[in-house]
Amino acid sequence: MSEPEEGLRREQRESTKKKKKKGKLSGKKKKEKREGEEQVEVEVEQEMQSECVVLRGIFKLGKKSHDVLLTRTRLTWTPIIPESPTGETSVLQAGEVLLQDIFAVKVKRRRAAGQQSGGPVLGVALFCCRRRGRRLEEDTLHLHNASSEHTHAWYNTLKELLAELSSRPKYLKVFINPSSHKKEAVHIYRDHVAPLFKMADVHTDITVTDRRGHALSVMKECKLDEYDGVVCVGGDGSVAELCHALVLRAQLDANSPEKPARAALPLGIIPAGSTDVVSCSVHGVRDPVTAALHIILGHLQQVDMCSFSSHGQLVRFGFSAMFGFGGRSLARAEKKRWMPSSRRREYALVKTLARLRPEDCQLSFLPARKSNSRLFVQRDEDQDQDQDPESEGEESWVTNQGLYLSISIMSIPCLSPHAPQGLAPNTSLANGSATLIAVGNTSRSEFIKHLKRYSNSTGQFSFPFVETHAVSAVRIRPCSLTGCSEDESEEEGDSKTTPFIHSEGATFPWNIDGELVEITNEVLIRVHPRLITLYGEEVEEAESSVSCSCI
Repeated sequence: MSEPEEGLRREQRESTKKKKKKGKLSGKKKKEKREGEEQVEVEVEQEMQSECVVLRGIFKLGKKSHDVLLTRTRLTWTPIIPESPTGETSVLQAGEVLLQDIFAVKVKRRRAAGQQSGGPVLGVALFCCRRRGRRLEEDTLHLHNASSEHTHAWYNTLKELLAELSSRPKYLKVFINPSSHKKEAVHIYRDHVAPLFKMADVHTDITVTDRRGHALSVMKECKLDEYDGVVCVGGDGSVAELCHALVLRAQLDANSPEKPARAALPLGIIPAGSTDVVSCSVHGVRDPVTAALHIILGHLQQVDMCSFSSHGQLVRFGFSAMFGFGGRSLARAEKKRWMPSSRRREYALVKTLARLRPEDCQLSFLPARKSNSRLFVQRDEDQDQDQDPESEGEESWVTNQGLYLSISIMSIPCLSPHAPQGLAPNTSLANGSATLIAVGNTSRSEFIKHLKRYSNSTGQFSFPFVETHAVSAVRIRPCSLTGCSEDESEEEGDSKTTPFIHSEGATFPWNIDGELVEITNEVLIRVHPRLITLYGEEVEEAESSVSCSCI
């Protein structure tokens, strides 16, 4: 054999070896792919087997028949499509609803006009909750089947499965404040909330409050073990009163005057006020239907609270407090109760800005554990210790003496339509700490810039005169000096440098959860992790609206 022929044969043998090797690799990849698909099928099958089918039947959804499967967690339906003569297969579009989103089941019947009961069975109607953004909306799924026995079997089984969802309330104590905001609370409850409660078989015991403190007095005396939860229909003032009442009642029942006890019942909030800060913080929207569905479905969210005390005496429990500008603005608004709420709020804001003065006070705070002193860098989700500031050494406290235009303490984000991301944007509902926002003395124009940035929640804390801290306790000690009154001091002096001068024993206005509280002495604020449970969930941002145009 010649040398060229020998080289050609060698090349052919190498080429054949490469093809065989490539074929083996290709076969190996196909085998691995086939094994992977089989593994996925096995996992899906195991998942389906773990969700044992409770019932299976045929119902019409719309005009088409469907194969309907019910497990302990969900209901699924698949269209039944007859075989095509050509052997073509149609794409099946299955549907699904989770049982946790179903809040009521009813038997559908055909009834003549005026007929109150009876009638031929048409099937089962499932009333579900559907999410649209931050809103929860009512939706209905109709399963049609004319068999009475078949329909009732499904109805009874669905009722039994829904009854096993233990977080859902059966009996609620409802407080309605008929005077809140535009006096719409009664209509809101009757038109939007009561029909949903009735549909979901939630029974209620209703008290319509007729004065401030009425709900607190009722809560001190009523038998809480008869109820699964409490509902407030009103604004921020009504919510603050009931939150305080629930925690105070728990403290009395536990015979624990020193340490607050967790509230025994969850609180549901139906927004019927002007700003509804707490409602927005757990719902993300001011919508009574959304709030009612959170209650019916048993969506529970633990929330931190603060205690406010002065010289060892408890003033109240709450979520937020404002000293300085926020307190004085509310004090002016309270003197104009005859005005519509929006006009009253704008009047007080403009008047307080026109007479802007700093407060001379000593500000002390205890930094929260596992958190940087400067906030809004990273959330602290793991902190859950009720810290006692008195047990901490004095060296742990940070103390500053100076002039402050505004001091705010917030244990929740305080979302609202005017501040969609909240007054304290990076504060969560249950992180065991509060946000301290201290606004030092500055010019009126700079302070207004700071306020205006809350509407878009960008850069409101980037000013050199604004400090933010994550804290577990705060102490504010105003400096009382003998001298002229507020009204006299407002008429003279430079507003940028002249502080309010208070007579001995004068009271200082505080805005605590939208309620005016006047306190003479220093105030100690302590954060208590997860002190109360609200119906709702953690939300990042509230629906926005047109902000105040007065500044």
